[in-house]
Amino acid sequence: MKLDARRIDTFLRDPAGTRAVLLYGEDGGLIRERSAALVLAVAGSADDPFRVADLEREAHGRIKVEVTALSMTGGRRAVRVREATDTLAAVVQAVLDGKGEALLILESGALPGRSKLRALMERHADAAVIACYREEARGLEQTIRAVLAAREVSIEDEAVEWLSGQLGLDRGVTRQEIEKLALFAGPKGLVSLADAMATAGDMAGLQIDDALFAATAGDVEGADRALELAMAEGAAAVSVLRAALGHMQRLQQARAAVDDGAAAADAMKLVRPPIYYRRTPAFTAAVRTWNGASIAGACGFLAETERECKRTGAPADLLCRNAILSLARRARAGMRK
Repeated sequence: MKLDARRIDTFLRDPAGTRAVLLYGEDGGLIRERSAALVLAVAGSADDPFRVADLEREAHGRIKVEVTALSMTGGRRAVRVREATDTLAAVVQAVLDGKGEALLILESGALPGRSKLRALMERHADAAVIACYREEARGLEQTIRAVLAAREVSIEDEAVEWLSGQLGLDRGVTRQEIEKLALFAGPKGLVSLADAMATAGDMAGLQIDDALFAATAGDVEGADRALELAMAEGAAAVSVLRAALGHMQRLQQARAAVDDGAAAADAMKLVRPPIYYRRTPAFTAAVRTWNGASIAGACGFLAETERECKRTGAPADLLCRNAILSLARRARAGMRK
């Protein structure tokens, strides 16, 4: 069965008699966080060698053995499987049809609607499927405020708005950076926009932003380097494409202001979330290079590329890289005119 978002938190605390759980999506940090919560709920500990088994890709052949094994100390076992793909559909079917009290936790990446593994678990009464997508807009803002409030730290609205434009690709990175900000402010402290920019300006995971700002400014080589680093750190292709679409929409806001008579530097100040000061030269160059028609075309191109990643079976990383570098080449060609 596919879990409704409203039921997820309760389920993570008590998966009851569920035999297998599939965690899939583009947010690897959220997948790991929810997987750890399930392990803790079932085994009471994240590292009990008698009740917890962690299986990497090369150990997938041990799934049935681990699921049917009994704990030497009693209690239910948790079997966590990394990098689960459709190749495991038959094994998971056998587990669901067989005996064993262990909870099988499958951690996957983005899976299309036609995925055999997703289809199997969505229709089975003893299985659960949880989608793990990047937090957007209001949900991300609520997370930022909640994590800081738990540490008795308040934050200005502008700082929340800016952070929500930088974070969210990975739940683990998001929480890590917010907690870093809480330590910077201290108990009863107030986080300003300047504080957020100074503390989080060089955070891990911003290679995607580096790639996008470089691409729309026509820096093909810089975009390629930053994108390679981002993907090496686990950035999902679909997440990058969605971030690129958001970036183009911000550019669209600024370009519309220019078309209404504003100077490029002034138009940039109207964009929300605000542009980090170190990125203003690249963004200003992009505003001058891209016009309304070319931005609209790029948005359509990015949306179509995302659809191709999900339906064609072509390597998503390659499609994503080609799309971002295509933007960079378009911008470079525009600057030469």
